[in-house]
Amino acid sequence: MSLKAEPDQAGKIVRCPGCNTKMQIPEFVAPEPSNMPLPNGPGLDQLESINYAPQRPQRLGWKETDPTNPNGLVTFGIGLVLTLMWFGIVYPFVPKDSVSSSHYTTMQFLGNLFYKHFTISFLNTLFFCWASAIIYLKVQKLRHQREALLLDVLPFEFGQEINSENVSLFIDHLYNLPVRLRDSLMVNRLRKSLELFEVRSSVSDVSGMMSSQSDIDSARIGGSYTMLKAFLWAIPLLGFIGTVVGLSHAIGGMSFSDMGNVDAIIKSLGAVTGGLGTAFDATLLGLVLAVSLNFPMNALAKNEDEMLNDIDAFCNEVLLPRLNDGAGAANGDAVAIADSVIKGLASAQKEFLVDLNELSKRMNDYAANLDKRSDAFQSTVTKEFITNMTAMRTEVSASLRESMKMTTQYISALETGIRGLNTVLKELGQQQIVVQQVKKKGWFSRE
Repeated sequence: MSLKAEPDQAGKIVRCPGCNTKMQIPEFVAPEPSNMPLPNGPGLDQLESINYAPQRPQRLGWKETDPTNPNGLVTFGIGLVLTLMWFGIVYPFVPKDSVSSSHYTTMQFLGNLFYKHFTISFLNTLFFCWASAIIYLKVQKLRHQREALLLDVLPFEFGQEINSENVSLFIDHLYNLPVRLRDSLMVNRLRKSLELFEVRSSVSDVSGMMSSQSDIDSARIGGSYTMLKAFLWAIPLLGFIGTVVGLSHAIGGMSFSDMGNVDAIIKSLGAVTGGLGTAFDATLLGLVLAVSLNFPMNALAKNEDEMLNDIDAFCNEVLLPRLNDGAGAANGDAVAIADSVIKGLASAQKEFLVDLNELSKRMNDYAANLDKRSDAFQSTVTKEFITNMTAMRTEVSASLRESMKMTTQYISALETGIRGLNTVLKELGQQQIVVQQVKKKGWFSRE
């Protein structure tokens, strides 16, 4: 297997992750240049006449410690020691059973509170002390991050702007910072940004990397509160469990076997009420510890968010404006031409839009006029049609009335004639008609 190791681990004995055997990491030795001639090429004594691109220095960085998550075993050890110390302090003040709770002193009340439900109280106190140890060490880490913000990480004596020629000076300056202070969120982010700029020489790439690193740091800080949130959830829940156990014991201790003995019943009720009073002490302890833990935890989370915002603001307002990848100087003419072309296109587009709007307006006017003319023509045609139809109907009606009138007259005259004919025929039926033949005269005869 090929394994990687940090430079500060050189010479140390570690276990192989593949076979789990111990081995020693070899000492780090920088490779020395060889004096052997290159294949089919000149030797080292002849390389002076050849122009090679300068080699960037190989930097291995430094081992980054977790900036926000304390060591779990250390915090557990601190919490366990604090818990044992506290129970040792209140143990001498544990009241005897013969002392009434109304006569407890403050220390006796605390001794009864922590020792009455020992298992639940011990777990709650352990969780609280463990969480307090985490908060304390996180506060120390936050103070370390705040101290790193005071460093002059980008000195102006190296240059007003950071470019490909002087970026190595800024990186070397970061490597020369004290080991304790350079291992911080801000210095690590600046180192990664400058090393990326040294390789890529692109401000946009550096900006994207810093944005991604900001998200990573924010997620890391948010994840450091997972255990604290678990403790904040478990402490009051254990208090409720202690209360339920106390209630079950108190109710189970009720005895009314001797109903005739009033003193025994009163004594049994007194034991029950006393057990109910002490049963809620577990919940009281859990709620007090949870409230005492909640406010410092949220205050610390707020301060860490503000610290991360300060780092983001420094990178965006100080580092990025000073980065110069040379794109503006190398492509000045192209940028000017591009600006001219853009302005020309914008002007032509503006004129085109103006003409298009004017043409659209005219087309709308033509369409509106056409609609008006069509409506007027339709109205005229409809009106003429109605007028002609009315006149034709009037004429036809008049003609029909005249024809009916004449027909009626003809029928009346015909009826009169028929009646007269009938009269004549009747009269003829009573008389004899003599028909005489008239002698026809010749053409040349005389009378």
